[in-house]
Amino acid sequence: MAEGDGVADQDICVRLDRSATEGDITALRNWLEREKPLDDLARDGKVRILVRPATERGGTPMGTSQEIVIAVTSAGATVVFQELLEQVKRGVKAWRDNRRQVEHGDPPQDSVEPVNRDDG
Repeated sequence: MAEGDGVADQDICVRLDRSATEGDITALRNWLEREKPLDDLARDGKVRILVRPATERGGTPMGTSQEIVIAVTSAGATVVFQELLEQVKRGVKAWRDNRRQVEHGDPPQDSVEPVNRDDG
């Protein structure tokens, strides 16, 4: 499948490093749910924003016990995946910038990457 095509078998996984708290996960999910493009896609049933138990990939220990998954639904098969990925990255960056302003200390580092559904 060519890059940028609608992708029905991939999700986007957002992970925060060890310094993250469960509160950070909740706050980031809430932030992403309010981001305009993601909110529109979720309202149209094209994506779902989920929190699930964290999985290890590549032997790296997870900082928190949860991760956020933006799952493209069958209704969202026409979503341009690369654009969705960039929207999620922008949303996470905006959350980090906001967190830096409202809380002491640096926000947790993040990882935003596509994952195949059969990878876990």
